[in-house]
Amino acid sequence: MASDTTAAVPSPGPGQEGTAPARARARARGEERRSRRYRRDVRWSPYAFIAPFFVFFAAFGLFPLLYTGWASLHQVELTSPNDMTWVGLRNFSRLLSDDFFWNALRNTFTIGVLSTVPQLLIALGIAHLLNYRLRASMFFRVAVLTPYATSVAAATLVFVLLFGRDYGMVNWALGLVGFDHVDWQNGGWSSQLAVSTIVVWRWTGYNALIYLAAMQAVPADLYESAALDGASRWQQFVHVTIPSLRPTILFTAVVSTIGATQLFGEPLLFNGAAGATGGSDHQFQTLGLYLYEQGWVNLHLGRASAIAWAMFLILLLIGAVNWLVSHKLRKGMTS
Repeated sequence: MASDTTAAVPSPGPGQEGTAPARARARARGEERRSRRYRRDVRWSPYAFIAPFFVFFAAFGLFPLLYTGWASLHQVELTSPNDMTWVGLRNFSRLLSDDFFWNALRNTFTIGVLSTVPQLLIALGIAHLLNYRLRASMFFRVAVLTPYATSVAAATLVFVLLFGRDYGMVNWALGLVGFDHVDWQNGGWSSQLAVSTIVVWRWTGYNALIYLAAMQAVPADLYESAALDGASRWQQFVHVTIPSLRPTILFTAVVSTIGATQLFGEPLLFNGAAGATGGSDHQFQTLGLYLYEQGWVNLHLGRASAIAWAMFLILLLIGAVNWLVSHKLRKGMTS
């Protein structure tokens, strides 16, 4: 009977011995493969995510910059861009004796000052008002950003009608208070003031929201301490808000200056059908318009490239000034 029971117990067949260790080794190999894939994913995925930016930057940023620099050293026409004649720095030396270039540089500086200073001051005041608890505050924040969302063409065409010499609303309002009509497009300072007004209208709300975000980051304890010391709201604004916003004010000033250096759409469309001349006497022709006139009207691609690189060097100078001022501000805040 015992022998029958023993015979009924099945014995391990061939290949069944060591099944558990084999499965363990297989699981270990699978985990090792997953671990290697995970390590590769962690190591290379960030590069894959940022690769599209560098690809597009190289194609549409770096390559045009280098090609423009190369073209600025040649005499080349837009009608035959592959026919280049080496001239070295002659295109740049011609700019130094070019009255139209210096006129465009002066106009760019003047329009930049007329647009940047009022723009930032008005934006600072609007942000200060929006920083208090107002009813429908979200509506007002969206409202001040509406001009920024408006296209340059639409805004400029509206302002062309407003600044019309004979039937413009601005001259109509000036006539009500006894002033003569102003020829905004053909005047010197008047045309630059009109172009600057378009820039102020479009960008004030954008800068106001930047200031508002910076104001909301100012600790409330500073205002409470100033109020306990008897400071009024104006004194709190001058002695608490403005010092806290110095880095933000510097940032907006630099960005607005860069935008003014590259100003193109507003003066081009304000000139109407006259093209890129910037008025009958080039009175509001900016560097951007002068570049466009040389490259796409006169077809001098080499000269236009030299102007583009001159603008690039100006922007580098503005960036260096920004770095020096911000460095001094940081040292003053830490000391």
